[in-house]
Amino acid sequence: MTTDKPVIEYYFSFLSLWSYVGSLAFGELRDRTGAQIVYKPIDLLAVFAAGGGKPVKERPLQRQAYRLVEMQRWRRIRGIPLVLDPKFYPADPSLAHRVLLAALDEGSDVAGYVHAGLKAVWADELDIADADTIRRLAEANGLDGARLLERADEQALHDREADLTREAIGRQLFGAPFYFYRAEPFWGQDRLDLLEAAIIAPAEPIPLPDLCAPA
Repeated sequence: MTTDKPVIEYYFSFLSLWSYVGSLAFGELRDRTGAQIVYKPIDLLAVFAAGGGKPVKERPLQRQAYRLVEMQRWRRIRGIPLVLDPKFYPADPSLAHRVLLAALDEGSDVAGYVHAGLKAVWADELDIADADTIRRLAEANGLDGARLLERADEQALHDREADLTREAIGRQLFGAPFYFYRAEPFWGQDRLDLLEAAIIAPAEPIPLPDLCAPA
């Protein structure tokens, strides 16, 4: 029997509503299974565009209305604070993502910062594009916010951020959160039970067929 930890690739954005809704539950799954999380922040709007999706305000009104129902439903199910129309949504999360990448580059534990960044947008109504807000979120979660902000302008981190978004598009992602376990995709926080089942009782992974490859 292998003693290796399960590895979950986690594609998300601080802009992602459903990444926030599932954030605490995902953390609980991680703790139960001992999984190692590979954090992959992405440009969600670019992923939407590549996959044929639309930003919220460009979606049909019928879909916008039902989204509000789902938000309230999942707020109750998860027992979390959630603002339906947050003040600073959508703010550009790029700087906060690069701070995360800098922390990962240094081997830091980023789980607290990731949840705090999501909660900042969707519950605390903070501006995730604001450098001082990012610094405070990082420092509240054990990171050196000021130093990481300085590092966030490094070209290598800009490149890494862009590479992750290209990687996501190349893997046919169309939203967030997306979790990959043994190359099998699980889209959306409401698939966390399926992800956990795949970890606990592994079967042959079901890969994503590459329908986007040229004929």
